[in-house]
Amino acid sequence: MEYPDPSALPTELQEAVTKRGSVNVYRMIMHSPGLAPGFLEMADAIFQGNSLPDQLRELAIVRVGHVYRAPYEIHHHENIGRLIGLSEAAIGAAATGSTEALSKEETSILRLTDRLLAHHTLSDAERTEALEFLTVGQLSDLVVTVGFYQLVSNFLNTFGVTTEGETTPY
Repeated sequence: MEYPDPSALPTELQEAVTKRGSVNVYRMIMHSPGLAPGFLEMADAIFQGNSLPDQLRELAIVRVGHVYRAPYEIHHHENIGRLIGLSEAAIGAAATGSTEALSKEETSILRLTDRLLAHHTLSDAERTEALEFLTVGQLSDLVVTVGFYQLVSNFLNTFGVTTEGETTPY
């Protein structure tokens, strides 16, 4: 799928894409000019307003990318994860689901993410497990993060977004 012609976009969308560099997901989302501003705001909020610890956020996002087989998502969020100190063991566990070398919290985040992806909810016991190390706000942010990256992965896969032509944003 071709990227929209930036010069054909309204000025505010041209500026929104330019401000974010040459990241292809942001370029491709411009096929939805009415939804793109909200998408971009949500993407920003996931990083700037998320109460989850950064490493747990990235662990959940990388897991979503692997479950959805979204190579673009995996590429970017493994790199972001490394930048914020996510261990290679955790990155590997997100790929396989095997949690042998992980902390209790990392193991739980992967299990909770998988449950949300498979069943679209958490059981009472899983909520109790999550609330042993997360606040209610952090649990809410985990659910929103997993849901948002399901949407992102569906979009990336449907439109065949790749890293081709991007400059590294980090």
